[in-house]
Amino acid sequence: MLALRELVFDAARQTPGVGTVEETLKWGEPSYLTHHPKSGSTIRMDWKPDRPDHCSIFFHCQTNLIATCSELYPDQFEFEGNRRMSFVAKDPPQSDVIRHCLALALTYHQRKKTDRRAG
Repeated sequence: MLALRELVFDAARQTPGVGTVEETLKWGEPSYLTHHPKSGSTIRMDWKPDRPDHCSIFFHCQTNLIATCSELYPDQFEFEGNRRMSFVAKDPPQSDVIRHCLALALTYHQRKKTDRRAG
């Protein structure tokens, strides 16, 4: 979980336009959101005793982030609905794969604005 946390901050540092990321707790789970300029959607991460060998990343269910990540990386994660992607903690996807999915979330609103202007 600490390595996953560090990947959130790495993705924020390496992704243009992300700005400041705020770390907080939502539903008792570590959560990350872009504070300024509010470029992205909230990221939550979790570990549960009923699945002790898995870590999960949650995205807002009204985004297309899970669909996008499952299209890009269908064999890297287990996907559940439109909000959760999980992986076995002992055998995680490569850091750059996770970082890319996190960067997509951290720039979600920024990309939606660009999409609207282009359309």
